[in-house]
Amino acid sequence: MTQNKTQVNLKNRIIVALDTADFTQAKSLVKTLKRDVPIFKIGSELFTACGPRAIQMVRESGREVFLDLKFHDIPNTVHRSVRAAIQYEVAMLTIHVSGGLRMMQEACVAAADEAQKKNLELPKLIGVTLLTSLSEEDVKNEIGLSKPIQETVLRYAGLAQRAGLDGIVASAFEIKRIREHYGPDFLIVTPGVRPEGASRDDQERVLTPKEAFDLGASYIVMGRPITQATSPADAMARVIQSLT
Repeated sequence: MTQNKTQVNLKNRIIVALDTADFTQAKSLVKTLKRDVPIFKIGSELFTACGPRAIQMVRESGREVFLDLKFHDIPNTVHRSVRAAIQYEVAMLTIHVSGGLRMMQEACVAAADEAQKKNLELPKLIGVTLLTSLSEEDVKNEIGLSKPIQETVLRYAGLAQRAGLDGIVASAFEIKRIREHYGPDFLIVTPGVRPEGASRDDQERVLTPKEAFDLGASYIVMGRPITQATSPADAMARVIQSLT
């Protein structure tokens, strides 16, 4: 299919999640999708099962890695974890905003210092706000937060920006207010995106790829609707065609 300029631009901001513990399957997905996907997400499942060789595999394919390990610990531990992650030359990595200001600041210091020492490009540090699998009821009754999701995410975004992070992970429903408060350059990575008619799976706060981009998402993350499709390549092509 011929792709217009808008589609080419937006497809370069789609991250595909390699949410599998099977290295062979992950490698096959990268081989199948790399023509249209510039960044692949490696999360806790694949990294726990396969370790750094999963990162190496994606990078050897000529594509970038979004290392989504969601570091969340005392500041010293996160500092050391981020420093260790720099050696893998990933494009982006995540830490939990709920770990607090000092923890995030330590992550920024560690990333900048280690990247300079190793003469490597500094990855984008992205703060995880509230998981897109959480509903208002979950946040209030289970976690015990008194504020609605949108207010909590907005507060987390401000804390992440204050700490020096490049952006945050947030659902499409929070994008508009984040943009209004924190400007066009603050990165918003939006997971839980689903094509029109696709199953929501375990996600609560979801919109389509076009809706997420129209609202101002910097990147969107897609997993199961692509990777578990009968033909991942065809599923990806349909997503790209839906962007205009």
